[in-house]
Amino acid sequence: MISELYAGSFRRLVVQLYAVTGDLSEAQEAVQEAFTRALAAPGRFARLDNPEAWLRRVAVNVARSRHRRRRVLDRLLLRIGPPPAVADRSPEHLALLAAMRELPEGQRQALALHYLVDLPVDEIATTLGVSAGTVKSRLSRGRQALAALLAETGVTGSTSTGRINARS
Repeated sequence: MISELYAGSFRRLVVQLYAVTGDLSEAQEAVQEAFTRALAAPGRFARLDNPEAWLRRVAVNVARSRHRRRRVLDRLLLRIGPPPAVADRSPEHLALLAAMRELPEGQRQALALHYLVDLPVDEIATTLGVSAGTVKSRLSRGRQALAALLAETGVTGSTSTGRINARS
């Protein structure tokens, strides 16, 4: 059943999500994630009255979640600058690494898996063996703690030169 639905609706769903996201790659990934979730619960999926509508809703929610995570990460990057292409020894990068080490292990793991590995909350929960609510709490608290730790080190937002400055 899922394979027939995939063959008949994948392209249509991608086009619909492309209209929502404005990014073809993002649309394809969101739709693929929706099908993956359907495969994870085939019994539940088989009982749906309108499986394509369910897939569309899941794909839209996946795209929204990814967009929100990117916005949060973008705000953090504005504070500390762009991620280095290779190991960076700049004061800002070292401050970020030091701040990450200061976080409680659960917060550090959740932040790394969410923002660096781009795992969804449910997958992080499975990986860490905790509930999704615990992951959300760790992400929220970790972001707050990381921002506070970076503020203590004197790392400020970007300047007109695009660089991050340490406060005097």
